[in-house]
Amino acid sequence: MKKVVSIILTLVLVFSLAACGSKENKNTSSNAGSTNQSSNSGANGGTDASATEAATETPGAPDISEPVTLKWYLTGSTVTDDKEVLAKANEYLKEKLNVTLEPIWGTWGDFDNNAVLAINGGDDVDIYFTSSWSGDEYNAFAKKGAWVRLDNPDNNLIEKYAPDLWKALPTVLTDGAKINGSDGLGVYAVPGYKDIATQNCWDINVPLLKKYGYSVDDIKKLDYYSFGDILKKVKEGEGDDFYPLLVEGAVLERMVDNSIIVTGDAGSNNLLSYYINPTDPSQPGSYENKILSKFETPEYKKFVEKTREYYNAGYIDPAMGNANQANDTRTAKQLSGQYLIGTQSYALGYEVQASSERGFEVAMVPCTPAYVDTTSSQGAMMAISTSSKNPERAMMFLNLLNTDPTLFTLLDYGIDGTHYTLKDGKAAFTDKRKDYQPWTNGMGNVTQLPPLDGQDANFWDNFKSYYGSAKSIPALGWAFDPTSVETELGSLANVAAEYALALNTGTVDPATELPKFIKKLKDNNIDKIVDEANKQLTDYLATKGK
Repeated sequence: MKKVVSIILTLVLVFSLAACGSKENKNTSSNAGSTNQSSNSGANGGTDASATEAATETPGAPDISEPVTLKWYLTGSTVTDDKEVLAKANEYLKEKLNVTLEPIWGTWGDFDNNAVLAINGGDDVDIYFTSSWSGDEYNAFAKKGAWVRLDNPDNNLIEKYAPDLWKALPTVLTDGAKINGSDGLGVYAVPGYKDIATQNCWDINVPLLKKYGYSVDDIKKLDYYSFGDILKKVKEGEGDDFYPLLVEGAVLERMVDNSIIVTGDAGSNNLLSYYINPTDPSQPGSYENKILSKFETPEYKKFVEKTREYYNAGYIDPAMGNANQANDTRTAKQLSGQYLIGTQSYALGYEVQASSERGFEVAMVPCTPAYVDTTSSQGAMMAISTSSKNPERAMMFLNLLNTDPTLFTLLDYGIDGTHYTLKDGKAAFTDKRKDYQPWTNGMGNVTQLPPLDGQDANFWDNFKSYYGSAKSIPALGWAFDPTSVETELGSLANVAAEYALALNTGTVDPATELPKFIKKLKDNNIDKIVDEANKQLTDYLATKGK
């Protein structure tokens, strides 16, 4: 009887292994861990059938026999018609990964609130945009368990499905993605290869500037506190309904004060300031590597007083102080040229893209040199949600997106001949681009894109060199860990939401509102937050110096 049982068990095991081996290799159309070379695909999404067949026969290739739909939540989008793009993209993705993509085109105005609600509600979303500055802040939501750890030793999705992607990214990005999350120290999102360094610029409407007898060089000679005469002249010429100063409140404050985002701070309403040296960011700034309560500094008081002056003069649109209107209104005014000077978080070459998309010449005037900080290394990322039913396929998609120029160009620029035209290896946008305009820097590896008309043929080589030479701030690598003060941080974030945007855009009087704001900050233990942050930074710098 024992021998009979033994023979039966052996036969069961043999047939089971055979069945598993058959399923492993069934209908696999691509090895998702391999980079798709652009020589095998055209800009319009054509594929090399022989390459696909070879991948199908590769032993050990991941099983993609079951079709999967992936929901992808993005930010900064201006997309009103994606039907043609998605039809083409999903045909391509069906062949490559057996995936159908359903993007959710979050805008600058609605993403922070809606994405956080979706995450907290456990919505059926597979991939979220995240960053060091968005409402679904990378570090905080990794600690909350919202993101899948991608390099988990028990199931390393990067090693299995995205080794080529990881090799294509600079070390500053892969290292910057390593944080302490709910599953320990590791990587919880794929960093986008965009402008690795931070650089804020004045966004200039050049034709309008020239109309009133000024040049870009005139702007370069001025700072925020001396824009008044130019703003006054243009306001008088263009009329009461024209607002020459187009601002994003938080960005404006950082540009004027030389303060930067403290990674790990309270999301989109930052409470803390670290001041950089605007001449040489690698050297300590005016406060010698100290963290301050942003809204209590003399720099902030001076800034909001001048901003209120500009607002009262009619230079700033009241909508900029309304959280429900500000970002979408600003985007609309940029595209229609209804501004003179705007604020812009800059990426090298963006003036060419902006000029093409807006239909008039745009110039960028830097406020500081480009600098590398922890925030910039986490400036745009894609995280796989722990609510995703298909994290493996999501990882395969992110790998393909970031290593396949055909797919990335299609999803970012749209369709050649419709949204842009490709000539001599360079892209020029058409009028249809206004209907399909994702935020390029929020998509992933932008270095896969063809250069734009007006950029050098070797633009991306220059891009990599430019950001590779950017100086690092002394506190690079440090991120505030708010674990011990989470309760206080939550209360303070609500206080900041009540006051910060209105003060930053001049829509309330700082003479009365700033003291109220500071009192509420004190009452909700801002000093405890600042002390904890300084203790952590001091310890980090001491360790870094060893």
